[in-house]
Order: sequence, then C-alpha cells, then structure tokens
Amino acid sequence: MAKRRLLVVTSDVPFVEGGHLTIARSTVRALREAGCEADLVLTPQNRSGRQFRAYLANRFTDVEVDGLGRRVDQVISLRFPSYAVKHPRHVSWLNHRLREYYDLWPVLRPQLGRRAIAKETVRRFLIHRLDAWLLKRNVTKVYAQSENIRNRLRRWGRIPAEVLYPPPPPRAYRTEAYENFVFAVSRLTPLKRLDLLVDAFRHIRHPEVEAVIVGDGPERPGLERRISAAGLERRIRLLGPSDEETVMSLYGRCRAVFFAPWDEDYGFVTVEAFASAKAVLTGTDSGGPTELVRDGESGYIVPPEPRRLAEKIDLLAESPALAERLGTRGKESISGLTWPKTVAKLLLP
Repeated sequence: MAKRRLLVVTSDVPFVEGGHLTIARSTVRALREAGCEADLVLTPQNRSGRQFRAYLANRFTDVEVDGLGRRVDQVISLRFPSYAVKHPRHVSWLNHRLREYYDLWPVLRPQLGRRAIAKETVRRFLIHRLDAWLLKRNVTKVYAQSENIRNRLRRWGRIPAEVLYPPPPPRAYRTEAYENFVFAVSRLTPLKRLDLLVDAFRHIRHPEVEAVIVGDGPERPGLERRISAAGLERRIRLLGPSDEETVMSLYGRCRAVFFAPWDEDYGFVTVEAFASAKAVLTGTDSGGPTELVRDGESGYIVPPEPRRLAEKIDLLAESPALAERLGTRGKESISGLTWPKTVAKLLLP
C-alpha cells in the first residue's frame, strides 16, 4: 500500500523563528513517524500593507502535486495566510489569523493617524471577509490550537472549529533538579511581558532566588535598562539566544517557568515546562496558557501585577518540594497529549 503524501504549509517571516514553525516541523516529523511521506512548505506573509499580495501568493502556490509530479493526498495549514492554499483535502490547524485586525485591533488603532485609520479599517473589513470565506469554504476541517483561538473564530466570523492542542515538540526533556531560579524563554517583544518578571524581582523577599531569561528581540535593550535601574544585574540574567541543549538544561534545572504573555494564542512553553516536570507561572489574561495550568495544582495563575507574581515566586523559592509537586502534576496533566494521537486527528479519512 502506498504511503499517504502530505504537505504542512505555514507562512514565514524572514529572520523570525516563531513557535508556529516549531509546531510545523514537529508535525512533519510526527507524520513521517506515522508512516506518511511529509514535507514542509513555507509561504510568504509579507509586511504591513502588502498582506493581500501574500494571500494571492499562497492561493497560487501549487500544493496538489509534488516536485516529482505525484499527487499530494492532503494539506495541513497553520497560520495566516497559509490557509489560502487550494487543495480538495485541506485541514487548517489554526494558530492565528492577522491579530492586528482581530484581537489586537484595539492596540493598533490608537497608534494610527486619521488617514491610516481609514485605510486600515477598510483592509481589516476585507481581510475579515476573506478569512471567513477561506476558513469556511476553502478548508475541509478547522482545528483551533486552543480554546482561546476557537473563541476568536466564533467572535469574528462565526467559524466552527474543534480544539486540538499541540503536544510538546519532540525534544530531550528531562528533570535534573529544582534549583532556585525561575526560567523564561521567549521572543523579547511587548506581548510576552518579560518586564513583568523583572518588576516582580523588586518585591521578592527571598534573598537567593534568581531569574534566567533566554531569547532575543526588540525589548532586550529596554529590559537591560530596567534590570540595571533596579540594581538586579546579579539576580536576573539575560542570556540572549541559546542553543537547544542550553534551553533543555535550563528547563530541567529550574525551580519553575515564567510564561505570562498577554492573550497568547497557545504557547508551547507551557507544555515544554510540564514535559520537564516544572510548574508554570502565568497571568489571568494570558489566554492559551490558562487553559492548561491549574492554579495551585500545576502552577499559579495570577493577575499581571509584579507584587502578586512576586508572592508566588517567593512561595516556590522557599519550598523546592512544592515546586516538585506542582511540576509533577503538570507533567501528569499532559500525559495524554501525544503526537500519534494528534496526527490521527489531523489525518482526514
């Protein structure tokens, strides 16, 4: 019997390694392990003002036949505008649409001048209509990567979807220790709110707990200034980009993981922390992570206020046994979240 041939399609932004790419590559790997032929196709997203060109480029990307002239049996698309590709058997495992025209519109609009508001309002209207048509008519089945994403689909477009959480990407997770530091790994952008972790250290009572932050991005200079202004250079380390072994080691040795972005789509940091048996500190308005973290059971869900976060870090700093108990429960909570089960859902009959 011939192997099923699939393409995983997602949009790409040069020099930006987003979480959707990790999920896309993990999906390709899982499909291959399930006995399929699978490959990854990266399509353009384009910068602001050129999004319609990206939709057209995706639409005219040939995903029905491979480079050897063989028929492609199914396509799995992820983020916008990759769901514009045309294939008769097309599953969209949606990460997100163009957030600036959806949930981030209230953030974007006040930054625009009068002319820009008029122009972007028209673009937003057209993209809303285009996305609704594509996800209702161009796609065979829509899965949302979190309940937060499904709620957005209902709110903007009344698009039906089933939630399918991505499992942890296949990496060398381990639990080595519960050393007295909080670990954070993320792109350093405003939405990831690493400033909240820095500010929490102004209020922490425990004299020995530290923070280690891995990642790079436009917020890095501001975070460095914030750390310096608070005199926290010895307690908060910004490591910049790090290799996978370093990241896995930090997951494996930390006391807990901080991941409190604003209104995150899904955020696989949560499941990576749980795979390492580490508790997660997240925010009440963090979106996707709050669907997986159980407050007081596998981590803490706190209001995004430095003092409230500091209280929970102090609790964990004072008790490695508590951190281990919460982390162990987190690991147990995702035991059923596996790639074989996920692939079985993504594959059309």
